[in-house]
Amino acid sequence: MSATLHIIRAGPQLTVQDQGRPAMIARGLSTGGAADMTALAEAAALLGLPSLPSAIEMAGLGGSFAVSNPTRIALTGAPMRAKLDGAEIGWNQTHLVRPGQELAVGGALSGVYGYLTPAGGIATEPFLESRATHLVAGLGRPLASGEALPIGVDRLPAAPPVRIGPAARFSGGVVRIMPGPQTGLFEEAELARFLAARFVRGAASNRQGVRLEHDGAAFQSGEAAGLVSDFIAAGDVQMTGDGVPYVLLSECQTMGGYPRIGTVIGADLPRIAQLPLGGRVQFTLVTVAEADRLYRTPAQLVAEAKTRVAPLVRDPGEIADLLGYQLIGGVVSGRDEEEY
Repeated sequence: MSATLHIIRAGPQLTVQDQGRPAMIARGLSTGGAADMTALAEAAALLGLPSLPSAIEMAGLGGSFAVSNPTRIALTGAPMRAKLDGAEIGWNQTHLVRPGQELAVGGALSGVYGYLTPAGGIATEPFLESRATHLVAGLGRPLASGEALPIGVDRLPAAPPVRIGPAARFSGGVVRIMPGPQTGLFEEAELARFLAARFVRGAASNRQGVRLEHDGAAFQSGEAAGLVSDFIAAGDVQMTGDGVPYVLLSECQTMGGYPRIGTVIGADLPRIAQLPLGGRVQFTLVTVAEADRLYRTPAQLVAEAKTRVAPLVRDPGEIADLLGYQLIGGVVSGRDEEEY
């Protein structure tokens, strides 16, 4: 049984995303999936789901939506302006959307990628064990105005609204990298200069990777000439021929010949993906053992996010449909129990 999510108006890059296709890397297809997996974990925690759901990823700008059945939705990731039937609603919260209502999501206030997750998840047909759109590989395409997506029916539409304290990741900051097999190709002084630099997100950035720019000289590796193409993955920091670093994201290629100065750990990769244009980051080096200690499986991400969920306390004066809620429970008569 399914319901429908109607896309009344679509922003420039709305796609269906989940945790991607990690099992396909050996076949030459990068994982893909959500640019910010933490946002999916936070949505799962808000909606009481056991695993990472499928959601709509909104790059920079959302759109407007309607549903066929009463459905809770979670809004996570980069904070965006949101309204339900014209009334402002909060981010990092759940909201009940009823048939006939219009949910409008505007531009990002910080960060890049926002997520709209229905409680039943997106129910499109999986391909290669995932519903994720992979634009580089030509798997799926951006969603368009007027489309209707199947979604799972919300089994608990009357569940109380909740909120979550989001993990900080929308304005840059310090990003941890671990050494990789090619870190040694860079002189110690060059690596130290890289770690001391403050980088700004460049305009040439997308779901494949983020270009990082700085004011100093280009970074060079004297040992990189004639380097044979090697396996690469999301998080790798490639140093291009002109000495500019790119941090690879979910839709990167799986082979590359540029030297990699290190790899952003999984816990900090959402901070890179959500780095706004002009946002600044600086890298710090951690050991492989420390990176292993900080690694979290998808199930662990969801479990940790659930510890940050709390009831949403709302002002009754701002609840337009207040009379639709059951406000009284556990009522007993004033007479003594022995009369019954």
